[in-house]
Amino acid sequence: MSLRPIHIADASASIAEPMRQVGVRETFGIDSDLVVPAFAERDEHVPEIDTAYRFQRDTTLAILAGFAQDRRVLVQGLHGTGKSTHIEQVAARLNWPCVRVNLDGHISRLDLVGKDAVVLREGKQVTEFQEGIVPWALQRPMALVFDEYDVGRPDVMFVIQRVLEREGRFTLMDQNRVLSPHRFFRLFATANTVGLGNLNGLYHGSQRLNHAQIDRWNIVAQLNYLPAEEEIAIVQARVPELANEAGGALVAKMVETAALTRNGFAAGDLSTLMSPRTVITWAENLAIFGDVGTAFCLSFVNKCDEAERPVVAEYFQRSFDSELRSS
Repeated sequence: MSLRPIHIADASASIAEPMRQVGVRETFGIDSDLVVPAFAERDEHVPEIDTAYRFQRDTTLAILAGFAQDRRVLVQGLHGTGKSTHIEQVAARLNWPCVRVNLDGHISRLDLVGKDAVVLREGKQVTEFQEGIVPWALQRPMALVFDEYDVGRPDVMFVIQRVLEREGRFTLMDQNRVLSPHRFFRLFATANTVGLGNLNGLYHGSQRLNHAQIDRWNIVAQLNYLPAEEEIAIVQARVPELANEAGGALVAKMVETAALTRNGFAAGDLSTLMSPRTVITWAENLAIFGDVGTAFCLSFVNKCDEAERPVVAEYFQRSFDSELRSS
């Protein structure tokens, strides 16, 4: 996998430094007197603002501490809780450039550090070093987010460990260069586990992480599923057709069903669960198919082990007081 296309924005090194302070209470709707730096202008790497996004207080304050005080922040939680989106939406409201890198099995050390490549210069082929995503981001006012941090390959993880140090200097061995981070470079990561591996069987591919590296993260925040009323509001914001009284009652039953699957998973009755993302998908499919049971089967039930589907059907019956027809 090549990350080279990101280099089209090399001119972004001239991005202005933060020019204003924003209040957390006014910007994020959180009861806090904290103020954080923000950029006056947006650039192409600033995420788009999602007006429907709901901020979880403690996680938001942890992420804001990362931006304001240059703390390394790791956000851990179950899938679908919006970990990466949470960081992006904070960055969006601060006009802070942000780049996400998914640490899947295709990301290599060379992708992060850089490599020699053959390029055309004045009609001739020459070999020159092309920076990877880490040195590129390190030298800019940029929030670098490592997604799926706990599935990264060992050689990749030790590259990241270099920039987790207090000074965060990064050595390009092939170039005999030592890079110091830009004063507004920030580092974040998201993970489904907290470096303990795939203990519950839900996240295959998750690795046990070096404790010395986990210890280098200044802040570890845990993002849990939102309260039911907030999850309902998010679903209604995503699917405007349900943004009325009748729709609210229906979505409340959908969220109740999702909560039952999460409780069932915790109790060992299910091997999977419904995330808020799944509930939104269910609502979107309901708008397409017009039947709540059919949409439920297509969105979640058919992903479940066949032996567990009767349990899921029972959850549906409890919430909707009707039998679930197979799809």
